[in-house]
Amino acid sequence: MESIIFDRRMTNSSSNLTPTVMPFPVSDELLGTFVPIAVYWIYSGIYVMLGDLNQYRLHTKAEEDKKNVVSKRTVVKGVLIQQAFQIAVSLLLFTFMSGDSGVVLLQPSLPVIVLQFMVAMVVMDTWQYFMHRFMHINKFLYKHIHSKHHTLVVPYAFGALYNHPLEGLILDTIGGALSFLISGMTPRTAIFFFSFATIKTVDDHCGLWLPGNLLHVFFNNNSAYHDIHHQLYGTKYNFSQPFFITWDKILGTHMPFSLEKRKEGGFEARPIKKIN
Repeated sequence: MESIIFDRRMTNSSSNLTPTVMPFPVSDELLGTFVPIAVYWIYSGIYVMLGDLNQYRLHTKAEEDKKNVVSKRTVVKGVLIQQAFQIAVSLLLFTFMSGDSGVVLLQPSLPVIVLQFMVAMVVMDTWQYFMHRFMHINKFLYKHIHSKHHTLVVPYAFGALYNHPLEGLILDTIGGALSFLISGMTPRTAIFFFSFATIKTVDDHCGLWLPGNLLHVFFNNNSAYHDIHHQLYGTKYNFSQPFFITWDKILGTHMPFSLEKRKEGGFEARPIKKIN
């Protein structure tokens, strides 16, 4: 952002107004807080503008209306509340952690940034797998916290972050902080990492199997994989999020599926192992 002020310079004949540009930079920390939120609504908004896309849906519109027990208005309100809570926590952390030196960290080389991305992805996946699974195992936590997210049996894009604020703090805010600190990335790199993580999370909850989706090409943890977890029979499986399926495979909670075409149009993700 820039502000223009004018210096008055006197000459023998007249006075001139000369524009001087005064920069008001926005810190990378603030951008890392607000850009992913903007990305969330822009990316999920694209899915809304695309319409129902019945030929690519993992559930029919009738199933969405019947199985989900909260209105979309309530979901939007819930996501905004969580994001406001997330902003408050982030700003509080920045207040205590920011130094007075004003030194801007230099960006490392591209190979180092790629390595930091990979480390951050592994850290986030590990944290979210075990916290997510624990919220299912612990009956109190599931009933009073995590069940809110599972009121969307048929997930859709802008419901990706429809969680209890405490769940958002534990899974997303703390998980993100650990990813940032352990990977050693700069705040500028973090803007891109958290924006990418946001896109991935929205895509995993979009309820669609779109052709040519590059996230489905590069990640086995995708909308169909996570849809299995959201079904009433699937809450013991596919806890991994948002990137890889490694921990599910290592710890025996992986539920493979087949993607079948429905007669009514669209697709259905069907488990190919016996449900316990």
